[in-house]
Amino acid sequence: MKASELKTRINEGALLKYRELYACPEGQKARFISAIDTFISLYGDKEAELLSVPGRSEISGNHTDHNRGCVLAGAIDRDVIAVAAKNTDGVIRFYSEGYEREEIVVADCSDPSKFEKYTSASLIAGTVGGFISKGYEVGGFDIAITSEVLKGSGISSSAAFEVMIGNALSNLYNGGKVANTELAKLAQYAENVYFGKPCGLMDQMACAVGGFVYIDFEDVKNPEVVPIDFSLDKAGYALCIVNTGGNHADLNEDYASVPREMKAVASELGRDVLRGIGEDELIAKIPELREKLGDRAVLRALHFIRENKRVEKAKAALLDGRLDGFFKAVNESGASSFKYLQNVYTTVNVSEQGLSLALALADGFLDGEGASRVHGGGFAGTVQIFVKKERLGELTRLMNSVFGEGSAMALNVRPVGACRLDLT
Repeated sequence: MKASELKTRINEGALLKYRELYACPEGQKARFISAIDTFISLYGDKEAELLSVPGRSEISGNHTDHNRGCVLAGAIDRDVIAVAAKNTDGVIRFYSEGYEREEIVVADCSDPSKFEKYTSASLIAGTVGGFISKGYEVGGFDIAITSEVLKGSGISSSAAFEVMIGNALSNLYNGGKVANTELAKLAQYAENVYFGKPCGLMDQMACAVGGFVYIDFEDVKNPEVVPIDFSLDKAGYALCIVNTGGNHADLNEDYASVPREMKAVASELGRDVLRGIGEDELIAKIPELREKLGDRAVLRALHFIRENKRVEKAKAALLDGRLDGFFKAVNESGASSFKYLQNVYTTVNVSEQGLSLALALADGFLDGEGASRVHGGGFAGTVQIFVKKERLGELTRLMNSVFGEGSAMALNVRPVGACRLDLT
């Protein structure tokens, strides 16, 4: 239907059937109306689609995916929404609220060299290029995006953005039939090959698939994806993400150093990645590895091997409903990230340690009830805290008093990943 008709349907209450996406659909009305108005002002009142992609929370498994490890993740009820429509001139016209408009020629998207790395244009072109390489249909489209997945918040704004471009191409040109797991792989391709960041697949997969998910990347082309039927709310706990104010900008080298050092260790042991290397095998080679690669690379490899085991323990605990076992694994993950992975602050600016401060406050507040850890890629951004529901308000006030009003975000896990909203 036309964009104006979508607006009419929303005003009539069409969002109410999407309670699985939003705890308060009516509260989303103004946001959707604003996105549609923006679309009409930019591109005219044409037939359009409404699309949604959630952010994600990494539950367990810190920097394991890029070495074919295992992770637990969950889609969250903060999402990217888009209004999108086909056009016939082979150009992608893109607007995201708060950013400059961009135009990308679809015919150029097969060549990564035509796009500057670390730009939104490279992510868009990379996703289109990935679709082309897999034989999917592509074409021009007009799109207006608005997001609650805040940049630098550790809930994967870039992954949600990438998956949204694939979501648009799937629904506009491929009948919505490109599998969400495939959208995740194409998004990773865009980030690796065009954007220039050697990320793993966890962020994109969690955003695309939705719900609580266990993901085993041993076969990276066909990862094992296992939904976990678990309600944190029913267990009496809430998930709080605290944005400490640090931004992920200019930290690309910090992020890139983690998989690079892990894979360098793997290479010395005759492997491409760390998956499959045992701790005893690694320890036997430590003298040589220290000399060739340095201590940090060895510590990061130890983190990977032990963290991979922790993910399995956390998964088993959730499936059995054992919160104590789950929280133990989460806390151990946080300690390993701090001591061995070393991604809680950047050595480029050691005076800024918001994550360390937030974790110290969380430890004192929880006093053994719940869990806390660095969240996402680390170095700056956010921490994750599992807290009893009746203490959530108290925790929120504490964190907001230190890091600013609105820094503490109470989240729900959303059971649906990338999707099209049908308002008929």
